[in-house]
Amino acid sequence: MNTGKRLILGMVSLLIAALIWLPLVHLFFARDIDLYFSKDSPAPQARKLAARHMALWTDPKLGAEEIKIMRASNSEWDFMGRTFLVMALGNMSLMQPENQAPYLEVMDKIIDETIRLEQEKGMYHFLMDYAKDHDFVNQPPRSLFLDGEIALMLGVRQLIEPKQAYQPLLRERVDTMISYMRKSPLLSGESYPDECWTFCNCMALASITLSDVLDGRDHSDFCREWVLTAKQKLLDSQTGILISSFTVDGYAKDGPEGSTIWAVSHCLQLIDEDFARDQYRRARKQLTCSHLGFGYGLEWPPSWKGPRDIDSGTVIPILGISPSSSGLAFIAASAFNDNDFLEDLLTTLNLGGFPLENDTTLSFCASNQVGEAVILYAMTLGPLWQEIKDRQMPAGSP
Repeated sequence: MNTGKRLILGMVSLLIAALIWLPLVHLFFARDIDLYFSKDSPAPQARKLAARHMALWTDPKLGAEEIKIMRASNSEWDFMGRTFLVMALGNMSLMQPENQAPYLEVMDKIIDETIRLEQEKGMYHFLMDYAKDHDFVNQPPRSLFLDGEIALMLGVRQLIEPKQAYQPLLRERVDTMISYMRKSPLLSGESYPDECWTFCNCMALASITLSDVLDGRDHSDFCREWVLTAKQKLLDSQTGILISSFTVDGYAKDGPEGSTIWAVSHCLQLIDEDFARDQYRRARKQLTCSHLGFGYGLEWPPSWKGPRDIDSGTVIPILGISPSSSGLAFIAASAFNDNDFLEDLLTTLNLGGFPLENDTTLSFCASNQVGEAVILYAMTLGPLWQEIKDRQMPAGSP
């Protein structure tokens, strides 16, 4: 047999082998979804991941090193990791009321340190450097990114077990947010100078709704007005998905992004369930891919290509895989009970996340504290939002 025929035969053999084995590769990384996700009690792998993050907040040396690593890339990650961990521990507290004491202790540590750092170092401590390049439109300057997530952390803690010292802090934070949001024709607050993010505004709406069930006030009209305005002014004309960022006056800056819409659709479940589900359905169609048992999130739909930023992360060329979109997609898939996509995402996580596991803890070497906190929240998601819905006042109640 001459060299040319051997080469052709070798290539054909490789092709046949690929056709046989590629559809089976995902089986090596597929895991029983029930080991990771549960809405009734913390699943085994969720317990291990939570144990890893509890250790970061009970061992000062471990925690300081992890925060240092994250802040070297993005100070926002330090802040957001705190928020999603508090929310995850809130879910676990509702699942296990008899075991909530250590969860509450860590939640208090996170909240107290976050507020202390904000007071001592100022809001720019948790913002990226470009926040100082221009003046905020509304003065004195406030970042809804910080206000909304601090309020959410306070609210989650109060929902689990009221703490008198946190009550006025939450109420004041909510009043400040609403005051600033009302200054915009789109009822949206700035996260950065003349830069409003749909992600931050929807997190703020969730915290306002949570605050209402705690203190008996009713801002549901404001929340519904925000949604109505968003439907009129913030939907991308090509996809019908909410854009990601815009100016105070409503000029669009960034179109639909996976790193935004997944969390947004989850937050909107507390305000407008139908709209939330519509946004998830559209994002699911435009911003996800599943191939051979592996699933992942895209950062942009085919009709929109935005500039890559730190939130988008490293978008893999050709495939368009976005780690940020994929991580946050866990939240939305869990929130909307999309188990098919959740299983595909989990398979990809076990392939590319490089899990490191022992008898008590679980971590993902390719991720960081904020990424793991997001995954942990998705693994435990359910009880918090359900408790809020159960306790929401009927519209128009005094």
